Amino acid sequence: MTAADPVLPADLRSRVLDAARRARAAGDTVPAVPVISPVDAFGRAAGALYRTLRGLDDADWRRPALRDLDVQGLVGHLTGVEEDVQRCLAGDPAVAEAEHVASTQAAAIRQAHHRPAQTIAEWRRTVSRTLALLATRDDLGAWVALHGITLPLHALLVVRAFELWTHENDIRRVSRLPLSAPDPSTLRLMTTLVAGLLPAVAAGAGLPGPARLHLVLTGPGGGTWDLEIDGDTRPEPATMSIVTDAVGFCRLAADRVTPAQLTVLTSGDRDQAAGVLAATALLALD
Repeated sequence: MTAADPVLPADLRSRVLDAARRARAAGDTVPAVPVISPVDAFGRAAGALYRTLRGLDDADWRRPALRDLDVQGLVGHLTGVEEDVQRCLAGDPAVAEAEHVASTQAAAIRQAHHRPAQTIAEWRRTVSRTLALLATRDDLGAWVALHGITLPLHALLVVRAFELWTHENDIRRVSRLPLSAPDPSTLRLMTTLVAGLLPAVAAGAGLPGPARLHLVLTGPGGGTWDLEIDGDTRPEPATMSIVTDAVGFCRLAADRVTPAQLTVLTSGDRDQAAGVLAATALLALD
């Protein structure tokens, strides 16, 4: 140090950190992401898919999209899912354990006899019907069962937004359109849902525990979570941390990218972190 160098206060670091914490709590994004309801998230995802479908040409509708389905058949699959959601909302027990693909296959196949405009109109009517049914409900915390999954209705709606976004991007990919990202408010609901489900999925996949994960998903709609995997709730340091982009992590949860395709920073037990990333793709339904 020379005579010209300033002498910094000894407590400068702690003062800066205290000021930063007062300005923004840990894990909160800046600027703040507006809070929306799961119903709004579902409606936004449906609107985004509708706009994409309206821009397709005739050749796009015939492109192979997923499994044995072309784009038109995939939209039919989504119509079938929506019909099952409506049966679920009506309390039909038959859809509780129905298989996600098999239960919707008839709706997918019948699109072969329709013009694309008819397929869009049919799907949009089913979405409008779902939204109308939801408008009569004030029990979004009620537990519902659909396609082998039991969860609160508000979580089911985020799952539905997730599926619509995933399949919109399946269609965009085969139609050579740029991939889309959910708006930050919808994305925040999606990342929160994935983070909440991740401990059970990782434990079910055989990740050895107990383990404590510090998960940081960056970008608007991301956040920070401290998660216990097959362990207790003692306030101990994380055994591993994962930092990655929020949209990319959701693509991983949809099984549309592999962990190797993400830019991920990990620390701590890297084998456990790799196990968490591998387990994340198990959340996909298709």
